[in-house]
Amino acid sequence: MKLPEKKMLKNIDYLFVLTLLAILGLSIAVMPSASATITSDSTYYAKKQLSWIFIGIIAMIFVLSIDYKQLQKYSKYLYVLNIIILLLVLSPLGHTAKGAQRWINIGPFVFQASEFAKILVIITFADFLAKRQGKLETFKQFLPCFIFVGIPMLLVLRQPDLGTSLVFIAILIGMMFIAGANPRLLFGLVTAGVASGIGLIHAHLKWGIWLPLKDYQLMRLIVFLNPYEDGMGGRGAGYQLIQSQVAVGSGGLTGKGLFQGSQVQLNFLPEHHTDFIFSVVGEELGFIGAVIILALYFFLIYRSIDIMAHAKDMFGVLMVAGVTSMLVFHILVNVGMAIGIMPITGLPLPLFSYGGSSMLANLIALGIILNVNIRRKKIIF
Repeated sequence: MKLPEKKMLKNIDYLFVLTLLAILGLSIAVMPSASATITSDSTYYAKKQLSWIFIGIIAMIFVLSIDYKQLQKYSKYLYVLNIIILLLVLSPLGHTAKGAQRWINIGPFVFQASEFAKILVIITFADFLAKRQGKLETFKQFLPCFIFVGIPMLLVLRQPDLGTSLVFIAILIGMMFIAGANPRLLFGLVTAGVASGIGLIHAHLKWGIWLPLKDYQLMRLIVFLNPYEDGMGGRGAGYQLIQSQVAVGSGGLTGKGLFQGSQVQLNFLPEHHTDFIFSVVGEELGFIGAVIILALYFFLIYRSIDIMAHAKDMFGVLMVAGVTSMLVFHILVNVGMAIGIMPITGLPLPLFSYGGSSMLANLIALGIILNVNIRRKKIIF
């Protein structure tokens, strides 16, 4: 592995790196409390999270060693590879857990293919859009873009993984907007899509019209409006949301302290080390802790946008736009579902929730941003 030239490393955005390390550090600090009731060793998941961070940082360094322009040359092959991997998930080689077939076993390792599919879509779609600059004005010109992203998205939805399939839509919209797509048409289609989705859900509930969603997925999309109307008085699909709101609301200004949150430590709050880790922050670190986390994410996104603005070519701009769109959507949905303003979709809080595939994929994605960052200027010897 050839490391980047020293002159390139002088270009690196150190504020971006420091913000990333701060988020990862807080994740490790909170994880023992968030996972204390899951195993007898409260540091078990923190140690595993740390190991994945270490692997992810090595992967970032590897990504930095490759000139991102080389990725553009192999874009078509990467797209085909992405489709093959997603098809393998749905084959007998796929691993099923919690009613979903989202993983692939490789020896002792199990990885969630859709996490890496997002990165491959960002890379390949960036090349796809870069070649269509100035040709994104009509619906006919939009259609190939929808098909390009729609194929892997539908394969992910088939697993089923509604949350991640929605991330593909966020990536699509963000990258097309930055690529110069007709904004009126783009956001008109987004508005029409949201309205159609609401209409189809209403039609399904009233007339039984078929939807490509499992019953539990549909219920999650509905109950966030009133979690007590889940058919079980808040003990069914609305239970997670109710407990999350109780946790966040009870934290007050400064929180109850690590290992002191009743909803977390008494296991009232499900999935508190993964999907609902922000609820742990709200209960045990309070409003101040939550604001610090959100401020760090805001600054990371701000630095990402600045890196995007100074990229030397459209391919680099679009890759950073894709990663940024992915992160923003994950953060908004995860925090939103924790406080009850977004449906529960099972999306983790990037760089914070426990999860090997998620952590590794996110660090690789941020490695792409830094790759664009350090190569924003031509090297003069």
